[in-house]
Amino acid sequence: MNMTAHRADAQAPGPVPPALKRFIWDIQSMVELADSEREILVIGRDLMARLVANDDWLPEVFSAQDPNGGAQYQLYRDGLERFSVVSTVLPAGSGLLVDRPNLWEIVGVLRGSASQGIPDSTAPRGTDESRALRAGEVDVSASRSASVVEVSNASADQVSISVHVYGGDVTKLNARRIGGASDDGRLLGYANSLNAPPYDILTIQTKIID
Repeated sequence: MNMTAHRADAQAPGPVPPALKRFIWDIQSMVELADSEREILVIGRDLMARLVANDDWLPEVFSAQDPNGGAQYQLYRDGLERFSVVSTVLPAGSGLLVDRPNLWEIVGVLRGSASQGIPDSTAPRGTDESRALRAGEVDVSASRSASVVEVSNASADQVSISVHVYGGDVTKLNARRIGGASDDGRLLGYANSLNAPPYDILTIQTKIID
């Protein structure tokens, strides 16, 4: 999923919000020190739950709705390609099919309600149906689960915003819109503008004050 700049003159995000900075540092430490994927998912679930407990930290440039349907913003890209942090913004009635081949995932809902599951056409036998997560709730997926995941807004009248941590470089993933004003099957790039690239290690290398 290559980054696509939709607007060159969009507002810049400003400094990394403290809550997001703390989360990124903790995720980075977890990935470096964890002995197994299971440990990553157990610890990562708790870290994500703390992050989405409050919804006032996400910069507006990474939470803006696209009138054509669902959009994804890359919040952080690890230079070593160990993980990436993404926000998914879904207007009512919209969704995305996201291809995340052989990567673990941690997802938390920041606003609204989101449903995440495996489309029927790719679901392995015995797979549970997708379940809706409300604001503040978290789910995890192991790398051995299906690669194509459907993320949908589970609310009929409000926007849904979720935060995802993928266990790899998500610029190599692909997403397609389903529902909403645009459902033509085209591959999407990130909605980041030229002035709002993802944060990186240099932008988070400042002191964290609790």
